[in-house]
Amino acid sequence: MAYDGTDFSGWARQPERRTVQGVLEDALTKQPPGVALARSVVVAGRTDAGVHAADQVVHVDVVPLARDTATRLPVDAHGIPDLDRMRHRWNRFLPPDVRVLGARIAPDGFDARFSAIRRHYRYQVSDAPWGVDPLRRRDTLAWGRPLSVDAMNEASRALLGLHDFAAFCKQREGATTIRELQQLVWRRVGEYEVQVEVSADAFCHSMVRSLVGALLLVGDGRRGTAWPGEVLESQVRDSAVAPAHGLTLVRIDYPPDAELAARAAQTRNLRSAMSDGE
Repeated sequence: MAYDGTDFSGWARQPERRTVQGVLEDALTKQPPGVALARSVVVAGRTDAGVHAADQVVHVDVVPLARDTATRLPVDAHGIPDLDRMRHRWNRFLPPDVRVLGARIAPDGFDARFSAIRRHYRYQVSDAPWGVDPLRRRDTLAWGRPLSVDAMNEASRALLGLHDFAAFCKQREGATTIRELQQLVWRRVGEYEVQVEVSADAFCHSMVRSLVGALLLVGDGRRGTAWPGEVLESQVRDSAVAPAHGLTLVRIDYPPDAELAARAAQTRNLRSAMSDGE
């Protein structure tokens, strides 16, 4: 699925707040007679308020349709309705800032969250002297100073690998801040447009935006290239957090189908041992 996070209070359902999970689960309850779905869905990566997703992944447990149940929808040998038709139906009930892009029967052992091996995010910045293109204002940060991509990439290298990212995470009681940062690469993709691609096995709360905020200060010359590495070593949260609207979840990686169950079991055991949180 994909969504524009601008008008959402993040992914997770919250009382009296508009959330992506909330509108998706509401759409899933509006099924034709004989089709039943579990109310809650499991998401690959929970996004904060204002953060977008181009290719989010969720799973939902389905109660198969009985073979003798009357329905206008085509069903397979297990009584599962045609998912292309269901996708069309869900999108009719969803608001225009959320779309279901595709649906299929998950392989045995699949878990949207625990089977994932990698998450990829992109952050977009405009360093144009006049701000940001009005058509990109919802997904691109306006930065009022020229940015050096070379300086930001030099500073990024010290952050790669397995580290305790306590200095770049919003702390949650009992949750670990140890992560493996696998990619952090800045590119200039236009005269005034800069993007950073960030990949890790998982991210702790506000980690990507904290990394981006620190590196932007290096890029505009207010901090030296060694500073982000020093902040990392200090394990003291002391860096700017970039605004949410420039951040997009772009992809989730999974192992081959035959390895999904083993990956989910491995991740659950690791998260339980480390009291993990996202």
